[in-house]
Amino acid sequence: MLKVLSLATLATVFLCSAATADEGDKGGPALQFKMQSLDGKEVDLNKYAGKVVLVVNVASKCGLTPQYKELQALHEKYADQGLAVLGFPCNQFGAQEPGTPDEIREFCQSNYGVSFDMFGKINVNGEDACPLYKYLTALDTKPTGSGKISWNFEKFLVGRHGEVVARFAPRTKPDDAEVITLIEAELAKKS
Repeated sequence: MLKVLSLATLATVFLCSAATADEGDKGGPALQFKMQSLDGKEVDLNKYAGKVVLVVNVASKCGLTPQYKELQALHEKYADQGLAVLGFPCNQFGAQEPGTPDEIREFCQSNYGVSFDMFGKINVNGEDACPLYKYLTALDTKPTGSGKISWNFEKFLVGRHGEVVARFAPRTKPDDAEVITLIEAELAKKS
């Protein structure tokens, strides 16, 4: 009886794992994570499957904070073509994102008109880094390569099939020609 029960348990575990893997593969490896929105709701990143996604760790009190304006401009120009800009506030660099979710939202909307998706504050480096960033930083992605996030506003470009196609240093502006060229090339691909 114990053997039969154990085999049934193993079969159930296997089937659940297979179903999860099949369901989770919709957006490719970079979108296999669940994150918390700025409103505190769980967001399955697979909802962005088939889109080109720009993942950016952001901060409100950084010398690079004006990049919010360029990120918003990308969102406005390319969202209808399939681009999703995702902002992930992080306070790990000089404590430059000390705000609460409401303060972050108010700052972003009143100063930069941000309407792209913003998420809850996370860590991007170290043992407490969220799984999404552990995954992203482990990849040897051009032009920046692998390794920890160097500062606020580092950018990862995810293609329509969920593969990370580029990583840009914080000082690379969202409207840099190389960034725009890659975004447009990814948008031109069929989902």
